[in-house]
Amino acid sequence: MKIEAQTTVNSTLDKVFNVFTDLERAEERIDGINKIEILNPPAIMQVGTKWRETRVMFGKEATEDMWVSQLNKNKNYVVEAESHGTHYRSEYTFKEVDDGILVNMTFEGIPLSVMSKLMSFMFIFFAKSTKKLLEKDMNDLKNFIEKA
Repeated sequence: MKIEAQTTVNSTLDKVFNVFTDLERAEERIDGINKIEILNPPAIMQVGTKWRETRVMFGKEATEDMWVSQLNKNKNYVVEAESHGTHYRSEYTFKEVDDGILVNMTFEGIPLSVMSKLMSFMFIFFAKSTKKLLEKDMNDLKNFIEKA
């Protein structure tokens, strides 16, 4: 399963990248996040930063451990997680365009266990809802940046 979402933010590249990578304030800025616990500081992302994120997904509270596997300042970063036999990878890219900064996000779930491979067809039913959640997170950050 692969999902893409994007938004354009009317701001500078530095500011957009810094807000998108600020874990310490993500809980305040993204409505969908209930709690973030930094497991391996710093709260500003860098390769190796790990945290535990709790949010409500599809009506249930879910907590996942996540980590940064790649980060190129003002260009992109990759966050990964493993849960229920699936490896999740989210990549955010940042590009200057005429009307601001284009933020593109690609979310991918790769089944690892036999059970998750058998159930992978179910992801099709969740793709539209998941895309809406990802877009909402990005728009929460966009709105924060543009109001500041």
